[in-house]
Amino acid sequence: MSGARRKEEPLPPSSHPQQHLVANGGGALRGSVWGKALRSDSAWEDKDEFLDVIYWFRQIIAVILGVIWGVVPLKGFVGIAIFCLINAGVLYLYFSSFQQIDEEEYGGTWELTKEGFMTSFALFLVVWIIFYTAIHYD
Repeated sequence: MSGARRKEEPLPPSSHPQQHLVANGGGALRGSVWGKALRSDSAWEDKDEFLDVIYWFRQIIAVILGVIWGVVPLKGFVGIAIFCLINAGVLYLYFSSFQQIDEEEYGGTWELTKEGFMTSFALFLVVWIIFYTAIHYD
């Protein structure tokens, strides 16, 4: 219990500060990812972060389009085809024009275009069917 100060030791490589943020619910880390996602031409050091953003943007698009398709009584192949075009097109424009990333770093344009697509398609169908049935069922 002397008046001397303890020397601060550097953190070992296994206890990275981001790991502590995840333990706290990831609030600060999550904010920075969405901040980068909404800024044009962001630098993505972690490829998985960018793929997560693509995945969750697809889910958001699926819910929005599912609600719209259910309210406006779209039916059949036309609704599915328009969803596929909008979903793929919006995300393609996002990563190629807005973020301006090098697609080859992520396995090519096709890999980014299909990232999370089937999950968003399933979510879209569920939301579409629920809203259509709830509103237009006689």
